[in-house]
Amino acid sequence: MNLRRYLLLSVSGFCFIVNTAFAVEVDFKPVTKNVYAFIGEIEGRTYENEGLNANIGLVVTPSGAVLIDSGSSFQTARKIHEAVKRVTKQPVKWVINTGDQDHRWLGNGYFKDQDIQTIAHADAQSDMKARSLEHMNGLKVLKERLDGTVPTLPSRFLTANQTQLELGGMIFDIRHLKGGHTPGDLLVWLPQVNILFAGDIVYVDRVLGLHPVSNTKAWLDSFAMIDALNPQVIVPGHGQVTNLKTAQAQTRDLLIALRSHMKKAVDDGVDMSSAIKSFDAKPFAGLKHSEVWIPQLANQTYLEIERE
Repeated sequence: MNLRRYLLLSVSGFCFIVNTAFAVEVDFKPVTKNVYAFIGEIEGRTYENEGLNANIGLVVTPSGAVLIDSGSSFQTARKIHEAVKRVTKQPVKWVINTGDQDHRWLGNGYFKDQDIQTIAHADAQSDMKARSLEHMNGLKVLKERLDGTVPTLPSRFLTANQTQLELGGMIFDIRHLKGGHTPGDLLVWLPQVNILFAGDIVYVDRVLGLHPVSNTKAWLDSFAMIDALNPQVIVPGHGQVTNLKTAQAQTRDLLIALRSHMKKAVDDGVDMSSAIKSFDAKPFAGLKHSEVWIPQLANQTYLEIERE
């Protein structure tokens, strides 16, 4: 009964069981002064978590606030905005979409209604268009909690690999290099406070996800930018706020291991089934969903390397 709350009511001698579903509660916690994060669940999308199984960032400046990602739906975006108002009286000026996955941008419609600018990299645009129906179908588990959600493209697309924006004296250094998890994956680097919002380039506590649009080679190129930045604190796309060493161990090293093993298997003519079975997943056994998802990652990596 951990997913439902049951209330027993007595009316005129009759007993009724009322099923009240839990709803996600958005609460920003401080990372450092004026920088906050909401840490989403590391489970899949459910009615109870409203598809908001990812992290959302908030940066407050004297000239306004900036959100990192808009959430999974119109309704979760509204909750995110309400949570911002509990933290600061500063208005939200920008919402930066760190990728093309549903919980990164499907809340854009709410923020458009508030006349708030939404920002993403141009490489996300075609994937957002192509997979918007797929995202909506995948979120049907939300039922009425999906009401009001209309896939809404960002109002501003960045085209450079590096774009510096400034608001209230805070520099937002936005980096993009071929994506990885999705084509539009980007990093939001705050050099003045040495904090990185890594989006889905970094997963900790749970196994990373690969989709048909994912590319492990590009992902490692993107991660190399993180190595070069050497951030003191990383807010990952999924999992708890972390450091570079943990991010390397739980995301980068898994990608390296998958690619190394599968490349040797392809080069040696080993069939995919045997290659998957022989992959050593023990170093990553502590990550959530490892037993089920790592064989799937191995499958997709093998196919990717075959195409290279």
